[in-house]
Amino acid sequence: MVAPISPFTATPPGTSARCRAVQGFTLIELMVVVAVIAILAALAIPSYYRYMLRANRAAAEAVMLDMSSAQERYMIDSRQYTTSNALLGYGALPDTVSPNYTIAVATSSGPPPSYTITATPIGNQTRDSGCGTLKLGSNGSKTASGTSTTCWKR
Repeated sequence: MVAPISPFTATPPGTSARCRAVQGFTLIELMVVVAVIAILAALAIPSYYRYMLRANRAAAEAVMLDMSSAQERYMIDSRQYTTSNALLGYGALPDTVSPNYTIAVATSSGPPPSYTITATPIGNQTRDSGCGTLKLGSNGSKTASGTSTTCWKR
């Protein structure tokens, strides 16, 4: 007959103290987990920042293209281009663009009349040194001040 387990005994009858379940983690196991997390973070964080820079740049490009369309509509109505963002429907830039870029419009009376829309990075977006300042011309030219050739989405 097996003796009943008493709540006051350290180990159940028939087992030795060596067979008890180990509780907690060893320092080595904890350090391995910390090392794995550090390696994953070292890979993920720079990738995340590049993604954010690219997303912010795409938002600015979309606004610039929309401003270009508005500029052409304004030209049809007024027979001239405007330097006013407000007259193009952008009294204030969208929240996705304003913390990262300032957008300005410059015109030339020609002949032929033309305009250039310039997006200058500010804040954290200045880390986007590969592309830098973006420009969109009235002739459809898309340029960037950086050395990268993939700044504008085609």
